[in-house]
Amino acid sequence: MRPLTEEETRVMFEKIAKYIGENLQLLVDRPDGTYCFRLHNDRVYYVSEKILKLAANISGDKLVSLGTCFGKFTKTHKFRLHITALDYLAPYAKYKVWIKPGAEQSFLYGNHVLKSGLGRITENTCQYQGVVVYSMADVPLMHPPPRSRLPRESAETVER
Repeated sequence: MRPLTEEETRVMFEKIAKYIGENLQLLVDRPDGTYCFRLHNDRVYYVSEKILKLAANISGDKLVSLGTCFGKFTKTHKFRLHITALDYLAPYAKYKVWIKPGAEQSFLYGNHVLKSGLGRITENTCQYQGVVVYSMADVPLMHPPPRSRLPRESAETVER
């Protein structure tokens, strides 16, 4: 477990800033204490400094997880957000989209939201802007990752 390098911090903050903008400072300096980001096994964890001091007694190879996983760095050094970060990003989201109950189920199964499925959208939302998707009951939703497109097995392979 180590602090992020300058390059890793820049890449991660650019990704998070797409969703919460200048509210990024509110994640680190919270009223209930100071929080920081730490890297462990290519995953970025959001953890309070109080818990971080307690975890210093545990060796890195024995440590499985610490705090909340915000995302991970890919092998090409791109940052991917995880669903566990949604609870921390949603309150500070700059751009929000609310979808109707009929489109909500389809969205959760991995399909796109049609224009008819939109309930509300924040003003001045640009195209290709990072948004947080909410249900009409103000519950943040997360789109599942894309399914892999594996070739289907032929009938001959199944019979063997």
